[in-house]
Amino acid sequence: MRRTLVLISAVMLLCGLSFAGTVTGYISDEGCARNGEARNPQCAKNCISGGATAVLVTDDGEIYSISEQAKVKKFAGEVVAVTGEIEGKTIKAVESASLCSESDLCEG
Repeated sequence: MRRTLVLISAVMLLCGLSFAGTVTGYISDEGCARNGEARNPQCAKNCISGGATAVLVTDDGEIYSISEQAKVKKFAGEVVAVTGEIEGKTIKAVESASLCSESDLCEG
């Protein structure tokens, strides 16, 4: 029983780990992203300016929620590099967000 409890505790601890990193992708909203419109700048701009929550969508289709919306909303419809604390599919404590045309972080 004790071994099971230790194992469950270890898994719970590992699932909650976060790390600092950079994720590159399109700033869109979840509705546009789920409808295959993540790369449609007008869709993203319309939805985000209308109050939708901004997300980052990678080239692989991964969707990351972003805790600090004010730092990314201005990039609606653009390809950006967002650096911050990453926990699962959430970018927390955004340190920076920059257009890929202006950032070395997007080269790869």
